Amino acid sequence: MSRWSYFLRRVLLAIPILVFSTSITFLIIRVGPVDPVASILGPTGSAEAYHEIAVRLGLETVSGEPVPIWEQYFQFLWDLFTFNLGQSWVISPDTTVYEVIATRAPRTIWLGFWSVLIAIFIGIPLGFYAGLHPNTWSDYVASFGGIVWRAMPNFWLAVILVSLLTQSQKVLFGFNWSAWIVETNIIRSPELTNLSDPNRLLAAVKQILPAALVLGSSSMGNEMRIGRTAVLETINSNYVETARAKGLPRRAIVWKHVFRNALIPLVPIITGEAFLLIGGSVLVETVFAINGIGKLFFDATVQGDLPLVGSLMYIFILLTLSVNILQDFLYTVIDPRVGYDNN
Repeated sequence: MSRWSYFLRRVLLAIPILVFSTSITFLIIRVGPVDPVASILGPTGSAEAYHEIAVRLGLETVSGEPVPIWEQYFQFLWDLFTFNLGQSWVISPDTTVYEVIATRAPRTIWLGFWSVLIAIFIGIPLGFYAGLHPNTWSDYVASFGGIVWRAMPNFWLAVILVSLLTQSQKVLFGFNWSAWIVETNIIRSPELTNLSDPNRLLAAVKQILPAALVLGSSSMGNEMRIGRTAVLETINSNYVETARAKGLPRRAIVWKHVFRNALIPLVPIITGEAFLLIGGSVLVETVFAINGIGKLFFDATVQGDLPLVGSLMYIFILLTLSVNILQDFLYTVIDPRVGYDNN
């Protein structure tokens, strides 16, 4: 099987997973205990208003008859697969989902960008360094730090960090964190306008770093530990011993043979940052009051904006599947053996 055939097969296998995941989303939204019409209308709505909203949501016909559940199901799938994501009804009434996401996505992307950078450029180098210097004090410190950092729950670390920063009356790292408080006594969401101004760019980076540190902490510990193990396994392999016997310099062996092969088990960890971003951003954005997609999903769920919840779930599913496909593609690039066997 060629590399591209292998990749195409992975793409085709994602289609039934997409259908199954969206079907589960439909069951949660339409068959669950929450009435989307009641959430939108509130406790004081009239029967006529209830009927009008139910018709617009596709739950009732104009004559007042309930729409069959199977018909709702296929209409739900058709709307999602044609990217007709509809409107928000509670969070931002009569505003399209695209407009709501467009106003929130930049902050989530900004958070994800820095959380991935922190995890990759701290976790992987420390893991590789520990693997190249086994059974030394630096190895012990890095390994112990990775275990401790991985063991700290994100929600605990987020709350502790917010408490420390908001109660600080000093200038830390060139930023007055105590002034970074709004009326709700929670951290202010970063402003991402006019980032061409160096001062505004620096302020936006400093504002997002605590949340990015929390969001990337779990993956950073994993990358450190797995990177160390991968280097130790690779450096003791037969082809590395052969390269040493041929007289290749240590630098060439490390860069050409050790690092490239040690990256293979790290691919799912690195691409897993997207899963961490999708799931962890809900918690981190809520604690740090970052008005991104994660907090939007939390608010929509709590307030019963189920049309918006369904659209966001579909977007999360697409992102997850896309990351899985990207992960398979990276496997074929890093390890040419992937895709050429029949296993």
